Amino acid sequence: MSRQELLSPEGLRVDGRRANELRRISCRASVLNSADGSSYYEQGNTKVLVAVYGPREPRTKSLTHDQATINVEFNVAPFSTSERRKRSKGDKRLLEVASFVKQTFEGAVQTAVYPRSQIDIYIHLLQHDGGTLETCINAATLALVDAGISMVDYVCACTAGFIDETPVLDLNFVEESSIETPDLTVAVLPRSGNIALLQMESRLHSSKLEDVLELATEGCKHIHKKLDDAVLAAASELAKKLS
Repeated sequence: MSRQELLSPEGLRVDGRRANELRRISCRASVLNSADGSSYYEQGNTKVLVAVYGPREPRTKSLTHDQATINVEFNVAPFSTSERRKRSKGDKRLLEVASFVKQTFEGAVQTAVYPRSQIDIYIHLLQHDGGTLETCINAATLALVDAGISMVDYVCACTAGFIDETPVLDLNFVEESSIETPDLTVAVLPRSGNIALLQMESRLHSSKLEDVLELATEGCKHIHKKLDDAVLAAASELAKKLS
């Protein structure tokens, strides 16, 4: 698909959004009774379910006794895309996403609070329509907060890219699949503004980096509000049950 098809002369994208618009976000915490923390997160048509277990006793001997070990497992449902196929646990893309999520939260979770323990994050992609990494990070943040895991701040992630020399926010599957659309995934800690992750899928000229980074960071601020609202809604629901 060419760039001209991705952005109309009126400035509308393939899904009808303006360049600086996020996809619709819907999220809930405490969706699984069996987990210590859980979340369901939708961003556009990308849908993710996350379960968090821990902190708990490590299954294997850990090399670090003074802090918790974070484990991340990422799975994709066979029905998540139009191409139905089951991926093995050794799939390179699955391991790559899990590694990025793990690296992101190792700097955000206060692991020193939980020595000689492990925190397990299980991520299940139910439907894929672009922005997999950002959606996984946002869903994992919500599940970790739900589990009561001590963190320095929320971690909020968003993608941005360029179409026809125009910076665009929150790319969908059609947009990020185009070889002509460079995209960048940014995860930030909202209160401090520190960047927890910066990941690129394709080349982006240095002259465009600042605009894309600024747009993605602005998107993270809006996502932070959505996550905070979901946490407050879960706390309110819990209070009602206890009263």
